[in-house]
Amino acid sequence: MAAKFPGVRRLLPLLLAVLALGVPSATAQTGPGTCTPRLLVLSAFPAELDALLPAAHIKTMVQRSDRAFYVGKLEGNNVVMALTGIGPLNATRTTKMAFDLFRCGPAPGITGVVFSGVSGGKTYIGDVTVASRWTLDGGKSWIRTDPTMFKVAASVAPSVHLDRSDPQGDPACVGIPPALLRTISVDRQPRVVLGGNGGTTDPFGGKRMPCIPGGGDIFGCDPCLAPTRETPDPQAFASGMQPFFDPSWMAGYFASGGPPSEPSSYVANDEETAAAATVAHAHHVPFIGFRALSDGKGDPLMLPGFPVQFFVYKDLAAQNAGKLALAFLKAWAARSA
Repeated sequence: MAAKFPGVRRLLPLLLAVLALGVPSATAQTGPGTCTPRLLVLSAFPAELDALLPAAHIKTMVQRSDRAFYVGKLEGNNVVMALTGIGPLNATRTTKMAFDLFRCGPAPGITGVVFSGVSGGKTYIGDVTVASRWTLDGGKSWIRTDPTMFKVAASVAPSVHLDRSDPQGDPACVGIPPALLRTISVDRQPRVVLGGNGGTTDPFGGKRMPCIPGGGDIFGCDPCLAPTRETPDPQAFASGMQPFFDPSWMAGYFASGGPPSEPSSYVANDEETAAAATVAHAHHVPFIGFRALSDGKGDPLMLPGFPVQFFVYKDLAAQNAGKLALAFLKAWAARSA
């Protein structure tokens, strides 16, 4: 065929090059000589990352397996942003995937990991915690928050005004700005809590908590404000829904997945932070977590703790965690300039 059409042979390399350019490739973007070191900015579920995305300038999306990585700039930093999914197994898997995808030759292309999201804890709803250390095994071992990152967070904390009134949010994930409408106000003005211990638990018994394509701002697979989102797949939706029809699965999640209603010894209780921190520590890069309480004290409705408080106050917590995370990122970029 090439002998009859010699022009095809000359055009073939050009066509292949064009096709290659049309396919996002993390390896090409982070290979030797073209490497851009980036911070990895993570959240667990859509409402959390939506608190950060309006401030981001996303240039491209890299899709691997069921995870989307948004590459761009955030408060002066080159970043990769991603949803880990809910639970420690998802957080470990997604963080490892990011380190595998974004490399500078033999070295990681990730220079640090920042987690922003909601949690339970022993203080008040809306408070943002920056724990000094995190445990994944109930306090048998600890991973320390990077001291330099912690100092930068502490330096900007006094300048961050946290919200007291709860946003209505975007539960159906239709693209409404999460903070557009405000509802009830909590009893106490939220504040930043610096220091203390953070704990990550696994209510899923080592199983992966699935996301649901088109599943809203908690159980969905994409941020509601993502610049590029996939069309929901009915087959994937049905597959993702299966665990939610298993009474033992959901009973286990709501019985032990969230922070306990009684006072906790941790300033933050969640299901992802220590898992992501463990991967960052293994790659010798700094880590910090910003967690705002979606369930705790100061509830004017006097709701019965997790999960009820979580569903009501998750948007307030996500927005407050995002505010401190963004202030930190801006100061981090200025420090590194």
